[in-house]
Amino acid sequence: MARSIRNKPGLAILNRFLISQSPGLWRSTATRSLETLAFEEVRSSTERPYKFTAFVLHGLLGSARNWRSFSRNLASYLSNSFPSSDWRMVLVDLRNHGRSAEKIESFSPPHDMASAAKDLADLINTQGWAWPDVILGHSMGGKVALQFTESCARGDYGESAQLPKQLWVLDSVPGIVKAESGGEVEKVLLTLQNLTTPIPSRKWLVDYMIQRGLSKSLSEWIGSNLKRTEHGTWTWAFNLEAAVQMFNSFWESDYCPFVENPPKEMETHILRAENSDRWDPDMIQKLESLASRRVYESDGKLFVHVLPNAGHWVHVDNPKGLLEIVAPRIATLA
Repeated sequence: MARSIRNKPGLAILNRFLISQSPGLWRSTATRSLETLAFEEVRSSTERPYKFTAFVLHGLLGSARNWRSFSRNLASYLSNSFPSSDWRMVLVDLRNHGRSAEKIESFSPPHDMASAAKDLADLINTQGWAWPDVILGHSMGGKVALQFTESCARGDYGESAQLPKQLWVLDSVPGIVKAESGGEVEKVLLTLQNLTTPIPSRKWLVDYMIQRGLSKSLSEWIGSNLKRTEHGTWTWAFNLEAAVQMFNSFWESDYCPFVENPPKEMETHILRAENSDRWDPDMIQKLESLASRRVYESDGKLFVHVLPNAGHWVHVDNPKGLLEIVAPRIATLA
C-alpha cells in the first residue's frame, strides 16, 4: 500500500520551486466553440513542443483557476526534474462551471458524471489532441475522472480513445455516498439556492455565508466564484441548478467495481485528506486492502495515499504535501 511519499529523491528540487517559480512557465486561456468546454493551459516550456499532457479537473462549484498555482508548481517540478520531458497541464472548466457555464445551451442534460466525462472526450476530439497521459480530479472532478477512464476502458469513446497512464482521484470517495442532511456541501447548496441574485458585493456574500454558520475560509472560497455583471453587481460563475444535478449524480455514482479491477498497465491513485470527514472506516479499509494485494506486473495497480495536515480542500490546506505525493509519481512517466 502506498502512503505519502517522504524523503524521496528529487524533493529537494521540489522545495526550491515552491519558493520561486520558473520564469519559463506560462498560462494560456483558450477560446472554444459552442460545442466544447472552456479550458486553459499551463506549459513547462514555451520554446519546445510538449511531450506529455495532464488534465486537471476541479470540484463542485469550482473552476479551472482554482488549480492554477498547483499546476504551475507541478509543471515546474516535472520540467526541472526531467528537462527533456515537457508537460502541458490542461485545466478544464467542467460543464455548468467557470467559463463553460456561460454557454449552458451547449451542454445538454442529463447533467451527470457520464455527460461531464464525455465532454472531455468531445474536447479532445474537437481540438485534435492526443489523449492525456494523466488525468487528475479533485472531489466531484475525481469522479468525472473515474467515469472518463472507465468509459475509455469500455470503448465508449471509440477505438481511438486511449487510457491515461495514471489516474489521480483527490479526496473523492469512489463509491456511493449517502448524503447526510445538514452536511457541509448540502448546507452550502441550500444556502445558495435560497439566495437571490444579483449580489451586491463579494464582502456582502462572505458575511452572509458566515452568518449562516459556514466557515470564513469556505465563505471566501464561495465568494471567489462570483463574476461581475455589466450592471456592476455580482452573479455566479456557475449554473447553480445544473450543478445541483451534478452533485446528486456525484453522490449516487459507484466506481468501486472499476477501482477493484483497474485496467492493465494503468496506475490508479486514490488520495485521502487526513482530516477529511468524507470517508467512513469501511471504505478506508477496503481501499487499503485492495492496494495491498499482490498483483502481476501487467495488472492495473491501485495506490492509496494519505495527505497529512489537510481537510477536503487539499490544494489549499497542504499544497506542498500534495505536490510531494503527486509530482514524483507523475515524473516516472518521463
